[in-house]
Amino acid sequence: MSRPGTRYARSGELNIAYQVVGEGPLDLVYVPGFVSNVELMWEEPGYAAFLERLATFSRLIIFDKRGTGLSDPVSNDALPTLEERMDDVRAVMDAVGSERAALLGHSEGGNMCVLFSATYPERTSALVLVGCYAKRLRSDDYPWAPAREERMRDIEETESSWGDIDLATFAPSKVGDEAFERWVGRYYRQSASPRAASALLRMNTEIDVREVLPSIDVPTLLLYRVGDQDVKVGEGRYIASRIPGSRLVELPGQDHYMWCDDAESILQEVEEFLTGVRRGPDPDRMLATVLFTDIVGSTETASRLGDRAWRGLLDRHHDVVRTELGRWRGREIDTAGDGFLATFDGPARAVRCAVAASRSVQALGLQIRAGVHTGEVEVAGDDVRGIAVHIGARVAGLAGAGEVLVSRTVRDLVAGSGIGFSERGTFELKGVPGGWELYAVADV
Repeated sequence: MSRPGTRYARSGELNIAYQVVGEGPLDLVYVPGFVSNVELMWEEPGYAAFLERLATFSRLIIFDKRGTGLSDPVSNDALPTLEERMDDVRAVMDAVGSERAALLGHSEGGNMCVLFSATYPERTSALVLVGCYAKRLRSDDYPWAPAREERMRDIEETESSWGDIDLATFAPSKVGDEAFERWVGRYYRQSASPRAASALLRMNTEIDVREVLPSIDVPTLLLYRVGDQDVKVGEGRYIASRIPGSRLVELPGQDHYMWCDDAESILQEVEEFLTGVRRGPDPDRMLATVLFTDIVGSTETASRLGDRAWRGLLDRHHDVVRTELGRWRGREIDTAGDGFLATFDGPARAVRCAVAASRSVQALGLQIRAGVHTGEVEVAGDDVRGIAVHIGARVAGLAGAGEVLVSRTVRDLVAGSGIGFSERGTFELKGVPGGWELYAVADV
């Protein structure tokens, strides 16, 4: 799925950045927690896959709340109230022509959804809260939240080390994932400045929607992971007990980020709740790195050698490439003509395999070109297909003799691996929308 374009809705005097993706039968407004950046969401594969899945059964509407991401900034001395931020939902819905929508609120975003659904029940078809709290300060009747002193200390530390995210708290399943850690730090830094982030946290500290909960009169689903350390499952039980007719589902896991860990369980619950249909995960779809290779000047070489000699040379070429595939854990998919299509479970291995194969076949007097791309593929028996496969083939077709070209996705995913790249520029790939930045492998 290509990335959606960003547009702006007018909410009072401010511009609110939003995107629309999918053409499903129902409108679904996703309100993210704390801060967000609607364009950087799509750069993290797990987050992008989560949003794409929501868009398979809805017209998904996502936006950055005022003061965050690509929306207009706000004064740190006059931060918006929850009521003003809630009005951003209405403004975006008006902009996209949505008369009635389901709301999906994650973490702090759930508070806005609570207030909106109670205020505008005629415009709310359903409410889904994931890891949402009712208030952010501890009290005798709400013991799960942090004490004020603890909260203020956390806010001060957040401003001084903005972008250094405690994954052990928010996404334990991603601890040790260097690529994710780099992305999440960049995501937060480009969603708000340090001062704005701390100011927003101070505002969020005063949120208390407990008195609103009994007024909600729309179908409501609450989803909580039992091991979540940021928002406790006890808070979900409290909220569910105060929203008439609501349904609480407690799921295994520890991650507060809903698109991490077992995101499929959350997606299944949301889809069934909103559509009445529960489907299992797509076993025929997976994230993979595809490698395409082919021999440069094969037609000329075959004509010069003759059929018998060419066949013998081609067999030796195949043996060399297959040796490298085995060494780097590649899975051979196809050997049509004089090239290979293979998949890998890691982009760095695919790149190193391509470089090693290119060097090895030179001893046979041959040169190959190679292209590498990472994306979601459809598995059909022993074959793979889908847009990622087409992109990999197009990238390979642009490579020169002895060159390994990769997409920007691959370059970003292997950051820190020691593999060096040189920019080749932005290209149009036949049959694939948008411009694609390509890089040549310069050093492994």
